[in-house]
Amino acid sequence: MSPHVTPEFELIARYFNRPARNAVLGVGDDCALVDVANGMDLACSVDTMVAGTHFFPDVDPENLGHKALAVNLSDMAAMGAMPYWALLALTLPAVNHEWLEKFAKGFFDLATEFDVSLIGGDTTRGHLSMTVTIMGEVPAGAALKRSGARAGNDIWVSGTVGDAALAVAHRHGRLVLEADDYHEAVMRLYEPTPRVKLGQALRGLATSAIDISDGLLADLGHICKLSKVAATVELEAIPVSSIGAKHLGSKEGLSAIVAGGDDYELCFTAPTNARESIEELTDVLGVNLTRIGQVEKGSGVKLLDESGRAVAPDARGFDHFPPA
Repeated sequence: MSPHVTPEFELIARYFNRPARNAVLGVGDDCALVDVANGMDLACSVDTMVAGTHFFPDVDPENLGHKALAVNLSDMAAMGAMPYWALLALTLPAVNHEWLEKFAKGFFDLATEFDVSLIGGDTTRGHLSMTVTIMGEVPAGAALKRSGARAGNDIWVSGTVGDAALAVAHRHGRLVLEADDYHEAVMRLYEPTPRVKLGQALRGLATSAIDISDGLLADLGHICKLSKVAATVELEAIPVSSIGAKHLGSKEGLSAIVAGGDDYELCFTAPTNARESIEELTDVLGVNLTRIGQVEKGSGVKLLDESGRAVAPDARGFDHFPPA
């Protein structure tokens, strides 16, 4: 199965992917890297969230404030970086002080947890959207990249995947979640846990990493493309919650779990001799880490069932430019 290349990536490749001067790493990874001396690289990333594309209009503003920062912290995690500073550009249809107070609380509660300072930004009137730029540091040469996977490496994923996309599928009427399950799943959608400490712990252990924002198979496909390798994933090994387990057997449920996105867990590769060290991180950090497959020579991503047969879910990963 080849990863779907959305118009977003075609647009970036055609118009904006230029050689990065005075930078260690430019367009194409979770963060750009800039050598700022003293043995550290500056890690920078920016993400935009737009009403109707990235969140439903009835989302609690406190949850939205959390997620606006969390998705950027997740990029830092995917690079093994230490986040320090953020910029916020907020576009509002109108000034609503109650909404802003709740949004700010969600944003700053998470910022305080990770010791991130908001150092500037912009506000304007328009369709509701928010753009966060985040900056941090990583020891020079130690950043986790998408391009380091090698044939023979294990493929790992943190936590569980699929709940956020199941909540979205429920809202769109593609499947039905029980009331309690929906409440839990929608909190995974709007209050993801950025794996910042895990990313830092994986420096020197993982050969590549990415955060799962567009879907497990699609994001693993990005690693394969930049690393010039293939990947085989075992369906039975993919970690799901009790909610996901109820829907894994359905077409829509499977698509949500392996391709739905919005998990913000880490998918990473590592040599087989790192297994024991990685498994120890589960106890040290309190995060479940699961081996789900193998990196191989070739290209593309294959998903295999328990009988070794290829599975082709009817999904392509999150598309920022869906057909009108």
